Amino acid sequence: MFNLDLVSSAIAPIATTARLENAVTSGKTNSIKQWLIFSASAFLVSIPVFVQAPLVRLYPTISLLSTIPWFVLSLILIFRPKTQLWGDLLLGFAGCWLAGSIYWGWFRWEPILHLPIEAIGLPFAIWCLNKSWGKVGAYFYLGSLFGTAITDLYFYLTGLMPYWRKVMHAEPEFAMPIFQSAIGQIDTPWGIGCALVLIAVLLTVGLLSLSDKQLHWRAFSGAVLSTLLVDGLFWIAASAA
Repeated sequence: MFNLDLVSSAIAPIATTARLENAVTSGKTNSIKQWLIFSASAFLVSIPVFVQAPLVRLYPTISLLSTIPWFVLSLILIFRPKTQLWGDLLLGFAGCWLAGSIYWGWFRWEPILHLPIEAIGLPFAIWCLNKSWGKVGAYFYLGSLFGTAITDLYFYLTGLMPYWRKVMHAEPEFAMPIFQSAIGQIDTPWGIGCALVLIAVLLTVGLLSLSDKQLHWRAFSGAVLSTLLVDGLFWIAASAA
């Protein structure tokens, strides 16, 4: 007869090793997902700046209508188990695209309306969080909105709103002198001080959320930290002008 104790003692190390290997593999997979979500979030924040901005200025209706394919694609991905995570993230991006199309297409001349229109998806994001559904997309949207709020706050604090209006009404060839005047407005102790404080806020919020390993916080962090990159590129472009 078999000695069950001997068999059990022989199998136990094998089973333990298998569990450890599965745990390591699972941990690596989750870590890769965390950084992929972070990178994808940062990338998606830059798309409206470099793709949607020229599109919405020339063809605002097309930009607005193109929100529909984004929403449809996100829902298709959400209802497939293997792509649910990416559909979730894309749904948050679709909300940002919709708000950006509305504001930059028809209301870009009035900076006061920028944040309220960008927050058009806020009720839906809150609903998703209350239902514990679509958390990755909701946090991405909230991170993008937070970055927008910080950027707008800087414009308010440094008195750049009149320049915003002038740039939006000016033809592209006449915008450079306005940019140069705006740089002179912020190249002051007050302007530099405000920039340093708000950069510190974005870095603190972004890095704290990055330290959390949950995927929705990684999406939030990617959206917040990429705001620094986008704003930095605008500042460099304006300074070079």
